[in-house]
Amino acid sequence: MSEAIMDIQKIMEFLPHRYPFLLVDRVIEMEPLERLVGIKNVTINEPFFTGHFPVKPVMPGVLIIEALAQCTGLLAMSSQPDEVPENSLYYFVGIDNARFKRTVEPGDQLRMEVEFVKHRRSIWVFTAKATVDGQIAAQADIMCTSREI
Repeated sequence: MSEAIMDIQKIMEFLPHRYPFLLVDRVIEMEPLERLVGIKNVTINEPFFTGHFPVKPVMPGVLIIEALAQCTGLLAMSSQPDEVPENSLYYFVGIDNARFKRTVEPGDQLRMEVEFVKHRRSIWVFTAKATVDGQIAAQADIMCTSREI
């Protein structure tokens, strides 16, 4: 198991999400304004497994994408904290080229890798992929922005 660069307490300082919607357990690698690797340990106790699907539990693809988007928020906000005002939220505003290659099931460890592409005006752009045991589960290009609340 890799040592955490950000544990769950530090992650919660950056992200407003909480159970059951906080989908990043720890960050194990980070290069500011470059890349970040986050981990999600998927357990049978996840609330979505009761309905998706009771006969064969599968993590919904949209939640894998959301977990990737949360990793982009961690990279952006920890790389340039002055760019995200204190009274703002980081919003997911776009997704392109999303592909799902493998199911994610209870017991899997989801490794989420996000790479910074560009930041223009208030839009941040990233490439992202989620893997399990070295196999791609999902990948996408993700766009996000911060907005004052």
